[in-house]
Amino acid sequence: MTGPHHTLTEPASDAAIDTACRVLRLPTMRAQFADTVARAERAHLSYRGFLAELLMAECEDRDRRRSERRIRAAGFPRQKWLSDFDYTANTNVTPALINNLATCEWVKKGEPLCLIGDSGTGKSHLLIGLGAAAAMAGFRVRHVLAAKLVNELVEAADDKQLTKTIARYGRVDLICIDELGYLELDRRGAEMLFQVLTEREEKNSVAIASNESFGGWTKTFTDPRLCAAIVDRLTFNGTIIETGTESYRLARTKARQQGSDT
Repeated sequence: MTGPHHTLTEPASDAAIDTACRVLRLPTMRAQFADTVARAERAHLSYRGFLAELLMAECEDRDRRRSERRIRAAGFPRQKWLSDFDYTANTNVTPALINNLATCEWVKKGEPLCLIGDSGTGKSHLLIGLGAAAAMAGFRVRHVLAAKLVNELVEAADDKQLTKTIARYGRVDLICIDELGYLELDRRGAEMLFQVLTEREEKNSVAIASNESFGGWTKTFTDPRLCAAIVDRLTFNGTIIETGTESYRLARTKARQQGSDT
């Protein structure tokens, strides 16, 4: 048998709600409670409307925090967003194609992406921007420089941890490999990189940025058959974007210098 109905005073109710939010780990509801009460009273919200506002605020904030954690976990070297890309500075890149990639359907399907072009043409910006878009969409993303990845694989092999390291890279939904083609890789390093790509083939996406066209990759992967196999892995069912040879960073610097000279 329950006791007589007892209504809490407002201060007691506020204290109980604050404590409950702490215990249930609802930081946004706790932080926004007072403002939402005031807004609900002004707008004459129903109990349902008031509760819905609080719950939606908590859900939205949790989504935002999860996205921020995925962005941090990706290890991007700097912040780059697709919305900041200057299409007028590089007409080789079409907004429609990038907007289509930003839907992350290619990541969902496990398809590859190759960004090929000279330094200063926006490859890394697009690589990071598309990686960030994937992380915001809920995918697990990892960004790594090609040389760093190969060094990590070689060290793992020396420590008899190669299988574990390859499996760890295999678990993420998208690997963004930057600066592929800058350095020559010995056969051992190239074979290990090939193992990572094979582990992910048609299951999880790989996006690469390279300053070398595929024809020049023999300077990086000196074994012709291995080179051909790696190119095949990175292009099968994939998207290739050629960002061109005209550095808009250089053009912008020259324009600023000319402006200051006049």
